Amino acid sequence: MLEPSQTIKKVKVLQFYRTYFPDTQGGGEEVIRQIGLNVSDRVDMRICALSPNIDQPEEVQMNGITVLRIPQCFELASCGFAWKGLAQFVAACKWADVIHYHYPWPFADLLDLLFIRRLGKKRVVTYHSDIVRQQGLLQLYSPLQHSFLGSVDAIVATSPAYAQTSDVLQRYKSKVSVIPLGINPNSYPEIDAGVSEKWAESVGRDFFLFVGVLRYYKGLDVLLEAAAQARHVKVVIVGAGPEGERLRKKAQQLQLDNVIFTGRIDDQDKICLLQLCAACVLPSHQRSEAFGVSLLEGAMYGKALISAEIGTGTTFVNINEETGLVVEPGSPESLALAMQRLSDSDFARDMGAGALKRFEALFSGAGMGSSYEQLYIEQGSCVQ
Repeated sequence: MLEPSQTIKKVKVLQFYRTYFPDTQGGGEEVIRQIGLNVSDRVDMRICALSPNIDQPEEVQMNGITVLRIPQCFELASCGFAWKGLAQFVAACKWADVIHYHYPWPFADLLDLLFIRRLGKKRVVTYHSDIVRQQGLLQLYSPLQHSFLGSVDAIVATSPAYAQTSDVLQRYKSKVSVIPLGINPNSYPEIDAGVSEKWAESVGRDFFLFVGVLRYYKGLDVLLEAAAQARHVKVVIVGAGPEGERLRKKAQQLQLDNVIFTGRIDDQDKICLLQLCAACVLPSHQRSEAFGVSLLEGAMYGKALISAEIGTGTTFVNINEETGLVVEPGSPESLALAMQRLSDSDFARDMGAGALKRFEALFSGAGMGSSYEQLYIEQGSCVQ
């Protein structure tokens, strides 16, 4: 217990990632937001991210948290780079007690080596994913990668499965802990009945819902091919991204009148669709999909889940025949069969109830926030 002369000092934390709201809308951005919203007032949280949509650095308030936005100059192999605003970034790092990186992002490793390491700050990393696609570039990047991960004070994996199956995390297992991702239902807006009815009229009910950035590893080609095999099943695809135009053309080629692309929508619209759907489907077929926040959102609304067995956190969230169905990765046939099974409303309802129960037990935003707060306090100093 503190003596009267002692005071609580907030631990100052700077989260740093290559992208954030409002420029992009994805699971990584939601994780950063949820961490910020779910720590207590013992943590003074700020966020720094690149933005391709501004010319000069700017500070804005989002959800009561100060966000430093730095202009992105260019992007190479999904890695954003910047040079404007680096002075402001370094100043933010000097302010912080703990710098919280979100990996992978090689530019952050470089900034850490050039500017941050010498400041003597505590540094923690949330390890979201292995680098899967850019194997040639990985060979060049590997020395910097291991210099960075070897030097940080703590590494967080988002699921036991990823901690156990990642060769990189196994190399640093002495400093790896697991904090599952979580979301707080109270951080999502109330929906307007009129908006919900609009979506019901537009897309109907009891469809299969995908929400996410349209990227190569999301398995959306597989989803379209599965929809071609199960044409009585309706699929709604929410999100934008680099694969969007190609996927729309493929849907046209397959003559899929049972697939709807909505593009990027706001949170209220997303919630309406989550409430209207029969199940949430995440057909990601590569380890770049380390967890699947959209699965958590579906579980939070009591929806059955479909995911592929890729040895990552998706299977930690979705337990086959308990919270939904786990299918063979890259198999349209397996995915089509799963959607057909969950077209049975009673079965879908039972799986949704299981998903909600598991969500409440393991994936609360408050639980995640408390675990990160403890980590920050262990790394920083909160009593003076």
